[in-house]
Amino acid sequence: MTHKTKGIILRTIAYGETSVITSAYTELFGVQSYIVKGIRKGSKTSQGKSSYFQPGAMLDMEVYHNELKNLQFVKEFNWSYLYEHVFFNVVKNAAAMYMIELLQHSLKQPEANPELFYLVEDSLKQLDKSSDALTANLPLYFTLHLASELGLRMQGEYSAKTPVFDLQDGNFVREAPAHQLYIADDLAQSTSLINNIMFYNDLENIHLNRNTRRSLLQAYQQFFALHIQDFGELKSLRVLQEVL
Repeated sequence: MTHKTKGIILRTIAYGETSVITSAYTELFGVQSYIVKGIRKGSKTSQGKSSYFQPGAMLDMEVYHNELKNLQFVKEFNWSYLYEHVFFNVVKNAAAMYMIELLQHSLKQPEANPELFYLVEDSLKQLDKSSDALTANLPLYFTLHLASELGLRMQGEYSAKTPVFDLQDGNFVREAPAHQLYIADDLAQSTSLINNIMFYNDLENIHLNRNTRRSLLQAYQQFFALHIQDFGELKSLRVLQEVL
């Protein structure tokens, strides 16, 4: 039986002489692995089709789905959204690859989560058409809102009485904890502001320098690693920190 679903490509590897296996985060089924046959042939009909399966690509797909199998098949595919800038702009591409890798490391179960899917889809679309200021802050926004969708929402908010964010406990607190896994003052305040933003355009009003963004991204990776088993290290983080 076939189903129509949107999918966001996470990774793709060659399979056999002409096919690929791709991992996609789908609207209907969550994370799934698919065989896509024949797209690496040298024929005119196959030329360019492998570009559909770049990490970050957003597709409309018709897929075969069998809950008893770990590997499914794609019958048909087309763009659900065709990027204008993400695949070609160095900064936007680095941000997109960070978002995709963060998603890969965070999703440990295949279950569908439509709200999370829409967050990823909307964030990638916003990234594609965003200003430089919004582009620079969007990875921070995405990281915090992804945490919230995964049930890791930060508790409380920054204030003069709670100027410290404890990465281990996930709370804004009055004093620095005994351990070193926390951020304070300007970093904690910026985190609280970004965490409470509801509209992407508001990110343009948060003015952070390069070092602050780097420090926040590093802290957020620590936060995820503390709360998601076997989270690992993000290879794309260093690239993103360099280009922001």
